[in-house]
Amino acid sequence: MIGGGILRWEDYRAMPWRNGGGTTREVASGAIPGTGSGKGASGAPVPGGEASGPDAFDWRVSIADVDAGGPFSAFPGIDRVITLVEGSGMVLTVDGAAPRRVDPLDPFAFPGDARTDCRLEAGAVRDMNVMTRRGRATAHVRMLRVGDGGTEVVAAADEVLLVLAVTEGVTLEERGLATPFGRLDCARATPRVSLRGEGRVAEIRIAPAR
Repeated sequence: MIGGGILRWEDYRAMPWRNGGGTTREVASGAIPGTGSGKGASGAPVPGGEASGPDAFDWRVSIADVDAGGPFSAFPGIDRVITLVEGSGMVLTVDGAAPRRVDPLDPFAFPGDARTDCRLEAGAVRDMNVMTRRGRATAHVRMLRVGDGGTEVVAAADEVLLVLAVTEGVTLEERGLATPFGRLDCARATPRVSLRGEGRVAEIRIAPAR
């Protein structure tokens, strides 16, 4: 687990967007070993803190509150995967392409340095952002449904695997103990994590760039 347990929503550090247009809560960030990015050589995830600022990461997971439409902050050299976890009606226009509706719990990947404008059609939303530094790390995000039979996810030897609860009703099972996940709580597979209950989670896999 990250730091030996679950990262809780209430402990995420809030910070303003680069362009001042909203607020982000950092879940965790880290380095790919051997990249010289300034993080520890182990590549272990670090809960939100001063050492994990906007430019000092190879990968970063955060939750953003978007209260109004407008331009996204630019992140040169960063790739992003955005997933709507609350609300609906977010429409993104990326580098002048046709507008793309982002549906709830449907991950959408785009370049963080692209000119991106957001339009809200049904009020404020909250989204999960996974950012990776191009040439150092890549990310894959998918939604998993946890059912009666439980779900187990296993990390490959060279990847960081995080599980973030997007609904209530999921528990983490470890050594015979069940720990409830709150909505938007997060844990790391080290190297595996067993989930029980009824609900949905985001599986976030971070791997070195090939």
